Amino acid sequence: MHGNHISLVFYDGRERTTSDESMMIRKGELIVKNTFAFGFLFLFLSFISTVVCMESLVVNDEPARENEWGFRPLDGSTIVMTPPNFSWRPQKGAVSYQLQCSVNSEFTSLAYECGEITFNVHTPSRLFPAGKWYWRFRFTDGDGATSAWSQARSFVIAENAREMPLPSKTDLIERIPTAHPRLFVRPEQISEMQRRAQEDLKDAFDGLVKECEDIMREPPPTQEPPLYPEGIERLSEEWREIWWGNRVYTIRALNSAATLAFTRLLGGKDEYGERAKQILLECAEWNPKGATGYRYNDEAGMPYNYYLSRAYTFVHDLLSEAEREKCRAVMAVRGEEMYTHLCPRHLWNPYASHSNRAWHFLGEVGIAFLHEIPAAEQWVWFAANVFANVYPVWSDDDGGWHEGMSYWRSYINRFTWWADVMRVAMGINAFDKPYFSQIGYYPMYLQPPGTQGGGFGDLTARLNSQGNCRLMSIFAAQAKNPYWQWYVDTHGEISPEGGYIGFIRGALPPVASKPPTDLPSSRCFHGIGQAMMNVTLKKASDNVELIFKSSPFGTQSHGYEANNSFLLYAFGERLFIRSGRRDVYGSDHHKNWMWHTKSTNSITVNGETQGKRTEKARGEIAEFQTGPLFDYVCGEAGKAYGENLTQFTRRMLFIKPKVIVIFDTLVAPTPSSFEWRLHAPTEMEIRDQYDVRVVNGSAACRAGFLWPTNLTLTQTDRFDPPPRPRVQLVEYHLTAATRTPSTTKDFITVLQPYRSNQQLENGARLSLVEGGYVVHVPFGEGFVTVLLQSAGRRTLAVDGLETNGEVAAAVFNRDGLLTGQFITNDAILRVNDTK
Repeated sequence: MHGNHISLVFYDGRERTTSDESMMIRKGELIVKNTFAFGFLFLFLSFISTVVCMESLVVNDEPARENEWGFRPLDGSTIVMTPPNFSWRPQKGAVSYQLQCSVNSEFTSLAYECGEITFNVHTPSRLFPAGKWYWRFRFTDGDGATSAWSQARSFVIAENAREMPLPSKTDLIERIPTAHPRLFVRPEQISEMQRRAQEDLKDAFDGLVKECEDIMREPPPTQEPPLYPEGIERLSEEWREIWWGNRVYTIRALNSAATLAFTRLLGGKDEYGERAKQILLECAEWNPKGATGYRYNDEAGMPYNYYLSRAYTFVHDLLSEAEREKCRAVMAVRGEEMYTHLCPRHLWNPYASHSNRAWHFLGEVGIAFLHEIPAAEQWVWFAANVFANVYPVWSDDDGGWHEGMSYWRSYINRFTWWADVMRVAMGINAFDKPYFSQIGYYPMYLQPPGTQGGGFGDLTARLNSQGNCRLMSIFAAQAKNPYWQWYVDTHGEISPEGGYIGFIRGALPPVASKPPTDLPSSRCFHGIGQAMMNVTLKKASDNVELIFKSSPFGTQSHGYEANNSFLLYAFGERLFIRSGRRDVYGSDHHKNWMWHTKSTNSITVNGETQGKRTEKARGEIAEFQTGPLFDYVCGEAGKAYGENLTQFTRRMLFIKPKVIVIFDTLVAPTPSSFEWRLHAPTEMEIRDQYDVRVVNGSAACRAGFLWPTNLTLTQTDRFDPPPRPRVQLVEYHLTAATRTPSTTKDFITVLQPYRSNQQLENGARLSLVEGGYVVHVPFGEGFVTVLLQSAGRRTLAVDGLETNGEVAAAVFNRDGLLTGQFITNDAILRVNDTK
């Protein structure tokens, strides 16, 4: 031992000596003999421990599982927005994250860096230039240890990407007024609103006054609504009455308060404000975790939270400090209950349907009570990050909506409230986001003016196009889109939106309309896996519409219909439909009929369904083409059947407006039976398997099952299981089943829609040729020949036509002259030695 030098002793069985008598070394252990040496050793070992801990913190880069949002930007993706929205898997033990972006994969120079990120998502506050980028992240835990970096992922920002940075938290909070009101209108805008209420918006103001007078004559009850009785059966009719009844009761009370308070701000009677205050304070007495608690009944809890927040900010100047504190106390509990349920879960698992409206309702609460409830600032920041990074979840940038038109209307309508709030309070325009710049094309293509039927999704069967107009008018004004305004104008005069929100939106500038004559009549929404193929967008009475689904979202949530299924509307009527009607969400009928493939125009295997209501039952639109004469879509859904199928390819060629050829190829691992399903709102007339007819009002269609031969056709009007007795529904279900099990099967079916008061042309004929099939169909003043290639073949030649494509078609006039042709992607069709 020499001086104060200390040597480390390793537990490797080797003895060490030191030069300090304060330490004595034995084999495999270390004995400290004085305080100084002990302190030094403690610090050293702490340092080593920290180093080891740091090295042991490894980023979990596991790819996203079912119902997870995933790492974004996706590795190798091209994005159309700048800056990008970043998302990564939440890391165990993380208290903050650090993000780095570089234009080189080694990160030798950094173009963007941000630390102390509290969520597992991030949108920068500045723009990124177009080009190729790389990104990575790491995290810090509660002990201050920092992990290694994640793997690097690349992305490309497209030229002319839409600009949508997210302000920093400090900047965002500073934009929100400190005085009231804060929701939908700012304090400095009140005088201008009061002026317009007596001038150009007087009709809207008079409508508000009438609403207020009605409320004053018959005020809403404010006694706290009831809890569920002990032992009540969930989803029973009694349960449903309380569940939904409490929602309606809550909305009536607190929206009345908000309406009275807002109208008073515009110059209405002082009595309106006093009654609003009374309703507000009486509702503030309700137990925040009782019958209207968010976790007890979110359908009552959500409207309680946002309507009370609106009433509070509109009537704030009439409240005493004690009354304000009473409201703050109840909303502190209610807001935190929402926040702890949503955050951080919703940032990585954002597909829960109700949570997709709860987050922006929480944002309203946060703004109304900012600087008054300590946690409110974090609620606002959370809502801003959800919007920027993980909304919307049911589409990509092309504007569709997986859950269907009913939920699109409901959820997007509520979201527009948040869009209004963000624009006014934060200066953020939701319509700068790529999705919202395309949002109006979804109803426009799904429901051309006059359409009856709302496509796929829960609660859509009876929807008509008129119901889209209020939302479309908002979108047209916000996005300044003339086609969307045309859609509204074509429907004729619509009743103006009432209430305080209608008054505020009445101030938006008008938009000139433009008919969609220069747009294609059909469109594929790849993000939701739906193709909407139309003859015309102008009016449903002249249209034939074929809607096809094969979705990357699978059958999850309210978009549960089977992949590779279709719908057919013609001349304003529904012809082939998705069947059943939701009586109660999750009922026996809902789960075991509507969620089952047998309820759709698709194919079951041995009577079995695709995966029910799961992301795993995915489909894919592999190809889509559109043109004036031909539309074509090809979907693949074999994986949706789990182990029952390895392939289900459905190809649909729409020779507009009169012929639809469907070519299905199925491959099963074991010999199986296949059932081709077809559903209609009226009884189908089965003449034989080549001639099945349906008529609904002015529309009719013939279905011909050309291949395979010898199918067994049956029809019933029974549901298995049926809806509850209060739902009176009659629909018809046809099954065309194979007789002999096999591992592979092709189906060829031809649909011929026509007006029911017109004579139907002759039916289709099928010829079997080497390498595939040939379908001949009368077509106007001529005929169409469609070539369908068998699996594994490279060419198909017949009647002067030769192709290497899976599907090809040629239209001839009565003199045999070619007037149109179609071929699948990257293929060739030769007609009499010409291409």
